Amino acid sequence: MAMQNIVKTGDIRVGVLGAFRGESFPRTAASSGMKLVAICDNFEVRLEHVSENLGVKGYLDFDEFIEHDMDAIVVAAPFHLHAGFAMKALDRGKHVLSETSCNVTLAEGVELYRKAEDTGLCYMLAENYCYIPENQLIRKMAEEGLFGDVYFGEGEYLHELSALARYPGGRTSWRSYWQLGQRGNFYPTHSLGPVMQWFGNERIKSVNCFGTRGHTAPEFRQDDTTITMVTLESGKLIKLRLDCLSQRPHNLTYYTLQGTLGCYEAPRGLGDQHKIWLKGMDEDTDRAKWRPLSDYYSYLPDRYRNATDEQKSAGHWGGDFFIVRDFMDAVESGARPPVDIYDACEWTAVALLSELSVMNGGRTMEVPDFRKVCSKDGQITRL
Repeated sequence: MAMQNIVKTGDIRVGVLGAFRGESFPRTAASSGMKLVAICDNFEVRLEHVSENLGVKGYLDFDEFIEHDMDAIVVAAPFHLHAGFAMKALDRGKHVLSETSCNVTLAEGVELYRKAEDTGLCYMLAENYCYIPENQLIRKMAEEGLFGDVYFGEGEYLHELSALARYPGGRTSWRSYWQLGQRGNFYPTHSLGPVMQWFGNERIKSVNCFGTRGHTAPEFRQDDTTITMVTLESGKLIKLRLDCLSQRPHNLTYYTLQGTLGCYEAPRGLGDQHKIWLKGMDEDTDRAKWRPLSDYYSYLPDRYRNATDEQKSAGHWGGDFFIVRDFMDAVESGARPPVDIYDACEWTAVALLSELSVMNGGRTMEVPDFRKVCSKDGQITRL
């Protein structure tokens, strides 16, 4: 789709919905050419503190905030609010950079992608795990064909979150229902996004999800562990594991990739490191030994190898800077952002359909093709 409201280089004014992200945004956007001009939050004490410290206008009301003189907004509210705020922003001519997840129902996803299409504005999902340096390195190696034809990948997000079900002081937080109150893989994009980019221009066909039910913390509806099998149109597979309740060390960034010419595995901990094996490294697989991924850092994109200390200091291992940079470039040029509205809706659909699947014994759930303009009859979930 052709993008409207293209902004000249260096002129992008941005507002942030969410004072926590707003406070860190000047560092994240360092040297990017974007300027923070407004912050919105419904927590008045926090809003006043952040807006005064940064010298920008603070708003308690989103409808007033969105009328501020700015070109784009960053949506960093609780994720069940993302779609509604994003659509309001698009309606008012603002480009949108949204944190994950982008919607909490399939109907919202259809409405959101149509709004982005109708307005012609830039919508980008800020899936920062796609920007982890090692994930960018594996993507480049896959694009160069070093792994051959890639056909299987894994992603895991193991992060015990039960303490976040309540705010300091004891009040129930939004995560109690919108994360730990859901079944299935409620938060797949950190695990799924990087692997989807390694597979190239593939579309997700279907989802099957299996869960352990609750053993560690039965007061929550979420399973201790879910395994979600994602089948692509080509028949290739991605396996996702989500575990946000088990008593164990965190492992937020475990991935694997398997192709016809080699494979990759992320660290598991206790001194482990990123490692690869490529066909031809050893006489045969009986003698195969892992090699450190660091031997292949020449494949890391130039902007990562040449990143300044300021850029590297941004969140998520420096990836947050490049998200903002890519969003700005898309707004300025009118080009498709790296994680566009269709990626956002498709990856998020895995979460929504995984809940239906796990509640129906792992039943196969078809994923809508958000790249096609479909009729109302096409906006259904097929069992």
